[in-house]
Amino acid sequence: MIKRQDKKVNRVRRHKRVRVHVAGTPERPRLAVFRSLNHLYAQVIDDTESRTMASASTVALKSKGNGMTQAAEVGKEIAAKAKAAGVTNVVFDRGGFLYHGRIKALADAAREAGLEF
Repeated sequence: MIKRQDKKVNRVRRHKRVRVHVAGTPERPRLAVFRSLNHLYAQVIDDTESRTMASASTVALKSKGNGMTQAAEVGKEIAAKAKAAGVTNVVFDRGGFLYHGRIKALADAAREAGLEF
């Protein structure tokens, strides 16, 4: 009998593998994204000081609409907060999630709002 791997276990394994190479610095912090079943969270993190410089989520925005429009709103909001904190260049950390759907919509909206990655 073949046992099916848990999706969360696989995602965490992918995320650990990527985090070996992706780290945030004060000059170029990490834009970390987490996608739950209902919400989307984004943080700009300086890993050298373990400090969150900016954060945005669908919970904080209380936005309505489908997941793609909510993701775009979170992307615009995180870009605005990052700019206010003095950050223009970031390293994108997709958190082990595939780069499509809500994750891609957030990244595209953040790029359009002025973040470079």
